Amino acid sequence: MRTIATLHLMIGLPCSGKTTLARELEKKYSALRLTPDEWHIPLYGHDLDEKEHEARHDLVECMLWDLAARVLVLGVDVILDFGCWARSERDDFRSRAAELGADFKFIFLTYLKRSFWSALQQEMLSFLKIRLEFQRKSLKSGY
Repeated sequence: MRTIATLHLMIGLPCSGKTTLARELEKKYSALRLTPDEWHIPLYGHDLDEKEHEARHDLVECMLWDLAARVLVLGVDVILDFGCWARSERDDFRSRAAELGADFKFIFLTYLKRSFWSALQQEMLSFLKIRLEFQRKSLKSGY
């Protein structure tokens, strides 16, 4: 008898702790965690200021969904760390999970204003350090 897998959908604003909690749930449920930034950044770098960013991000999310769908059919839980702020997105993923015969859970994250701003500040500092290092290397190499 096949185990019924569950699609766990992380919902929350940037820096609300989605990925941190997703990592905990990944261990708790022996699930596959799919976090777009962990795929997007190695493929395209920190490209937020590039016009191709949205199209690239959409492509990564589509590919991750294809992987998630296959894994759910195999009976393994999946944690989608996509954010999914819009209700229509959440409804879409719930329908997709149902079509595959999988259960579905929403995991809503709220944030404390102070910890949100602290986390956002750390994220931005990290991004700026990476951009500065990239620019330094570009200048050294003559680009």
